[in-house]
Amino acid sequence: MWASARFQMALGFCAGLLLLGACLGAAYWVLAPERFPVQRVDFRGELALTTRAELEAALPRAAANGAGNFFAADLAELRASVERLPWVRRVSVRRIWPDRLEVSVEEHVALARWGEDRLVNSFGETFKARTKRELPVFVAPAGSSAEVAHRYRRFAAIVAPLETAVERVVLTPRHAWQLRLDNGLHLMLGRDADAAEARLRRFVEVYPAMGRKHLEYVDLRYPNGFALRVPGMGS
Repeated sequence: MWASARFQMALGFCAGLLLLGACLGAAYWVLAPERFPVQRVDFRGELALTTRAELEAALPRAAANGAGNFFAADLAELRASVERLPWVRRVSVRRIWPDRLEVSVEEHVALARWGEDRLVNSFGETFKARTKRELPVFVAPAGSSAEVAHRYRRFAAIVAPLETAVERVVLTPRHAWQLRLDNGLHLMLGRDADAAEARLRRFVEVYPAMGRKHLEYVDLRYPNGFALRVPGMGS
């Protein structure tokens, strides 16, 4: 009886080895580069600043020019390679049976400049790229780009009735806000972004009553008023 049990165990072990060998052999056959080759890589997305040539050049060698096995293609590597391009924000890749890879690309939309060689996108993320577009400048501590982008939009909406735009946003290390408008006006808003917005809104409301004088500098950090300076005069 014991011998019979041992025989059954040995038989099961051998069957398992045969099954494993068959699976490995099938996998080797399926994944061989010459079988099920990738015939085409398609790109999807609204691309304005990234060319197809750049996308194709960024593909790993295994996926470029229709090379590589459909099942063995490393989608994570392909995605990471394309995401290294300057204007590419996000990439997703999927297999399309029987022989195609589809690469969906989302580009950055530049919102502002950040430091010497970086930009801020519409999500408040920084990225390294070059552009000749006229963009506002953000000056702020590292890691605060999302907050500054959010406040920039709010500040820009508040000053819109003045028929001017925000040219520069500064968030100091002490968390004080400063603006420069494209008409040359410097605005000191102080700390606490919500309070800064309220002070800016009050200034915009009273500005028409001032005869729309050409101002150089306005300090809005006072609780019950503000100090201003016009060209050629002291504050």
